[in-house]
Amino acid sequence: MASSATLSSPRANVRSRLSVTVSELEKPELPLKSIPGDYGLPFIGAIKDRLDYFYNQGRDEFFKFKIQKYQSTVLRTNMPPGPFISSNPKVVALLDGKSFPILFDISKVEKKDLFTGTYMSSTYLTGGYRILSYLDPSEPKHAKLKQLLFFLLKSSRDRVLPEFKACYTELFKTVEYELAEKGKCSFQTPSEQAAFNFLARAFFDSNPVDSKLGSDGPSLANKWVLFQLGPIFTLGLPKYIEDLLLHTFPLPSFLVKNDYKKLYDFFYESAGLVLDEAEKMGISRDEACHNLVFATCFNSFGGIKVFFPIMLKWIGLAGENLHLSLAKEIRSVIKSNGGELSLSAMEQMPLMKSVVYESFRIDPPVQFQYGKAKKDLLIESHHAVYEVKEGEMLFGYQPFATKDPNIFDRAEEFVPDRFMGVDEEKLLKYVLWSNGPETEHPTVADKQCAGKDFVMLVSRLFVVEFFRRYDTFEVEVGPAPVGVAVTITSLKAASF
Repeated sequence: MASSATLSSPRANVRSRLSVTVSELEKPELPLKSIPGDYGLPFIGAIKDRLDYFYNQGRDEFFKFKIQKYQSTVLRTNMPPGPFISSNPKVVALLDGKSFPILFDISKVEKKDLFTGTYMSSTYLTGGYRILSYLDPSEPKHAKLKQLLFFLLKSSRDRVLPEFKACYTELFKTVEYELAEKGKCSFQTPSEQAAFNFLARAFFDSNPVDSKLGSDGPSLANKWVLFQLGPIFTLGLPKYIEDLLLHTFPLPSFLVKNDYKKLYDFFYESAGLVLDEAEKMGISRDEACHNLVFATCFNSFGGIKVFFPIMLKWIGLAGENLHLSLAKEIRSVIKSNGGELSLSAMEQMPLMKSVVYESFRIDPPVQFQYGKAKKDLLIESHHAVYEVKEGEMLFGYQPFATKDPNIFDRAEEFVPDRFMGVDEEKLLKYVLWSNGPETEHPTVADKQCAGKDFVMLVSRLFVVEFFRRYDTFEVEVGPAPVGVAVTITSLKAASF
């Protein structure tokens, strides 16, 4: 409790009028500062920041340079894409683990139409509907649509383990065959095919390979996602050509209309049970189906497509000792459970769980979060308190939040056992990939990922199934438009 002298001070009066962040202010109180940084000249400043972000500096260096320049992890900058796609690229950037969590507090920030940041892709790409990801929890449809996704997850839970094993066994066979033929195997294409097939079979009990989609699902989904995320992608094209093509004007949605129709038709034919439930909830089958396409092809498929190679990269680079430790733990637990893999068995694998958490921490698949201040706020970093005005756009770069050296020791290193033990598990509240702390669970009233527990489950399943089959492996890692490109160069089959 503050003293009466403190309450009567000018700074305390400012604080009494404003909403403070998720954590209480440290004692002694941090200084109240104005937010440093600037937006440059109109139009020109946004273009300069965009070129620096994508090409001249690169994403991480762009933020590091500004932190160093302004000596602050809370600062003003422009975020891509800027002109002419985004009408207002100005943000207050939150680049540490202490200021970042305010983006989860829906009492303080609005999430309406902010899923992709300072721009929103055309609703022509989603059947004319604003999809759940773009809705603020205060909007009437938000709760219904999120509840529908909870129903989807609940109705499919018994298929997850067997379908994952079936689809990823095919993946491993493909990798082994190509490795034997060529001496190396790109993980991308077979991984995407396995992910798409698994999601369709687990969620809707429908095999896309046996439908009109055939094996085209991943390529159709990738093209459709590109038309939405192109303004914040880079594909490695010549700088000015790519900047004009992707970052200056939206890609015309009619170019992907037929591809999206193929995806929509597959889901409409396959998702009868879920669409029936949607009608009972007062959601039209059409709107529900467009949301299912988005949840499956953008959120789930996109997440697996990005994150599984990330895990493979970090585990692969960690070396043989970690691989053998994982193999021993995983095989021992499965053996002690009668040779069967179950959810309870996976809870008995602390190293495996820690490795997955650490992968989410060091390289989160969702890197950006946005929110618009609902009212005047005070935002606290490790070193100061900053005033944000109602209506200002807040942006958080998650890799800097989850690699904050004030929170994590050896923050830039992949530490496989970081989350083993009671004390270490306390750090889980700073693992934030799901649009919320790992220690919390999504509800219809928040914006935390509806599939948070599902994504964690399948990520663990990937590590478990991999080390049931192999003792160790080697990889080469390269750049990709999102995530990383992983090439497997050797696999050693299980020997014990």
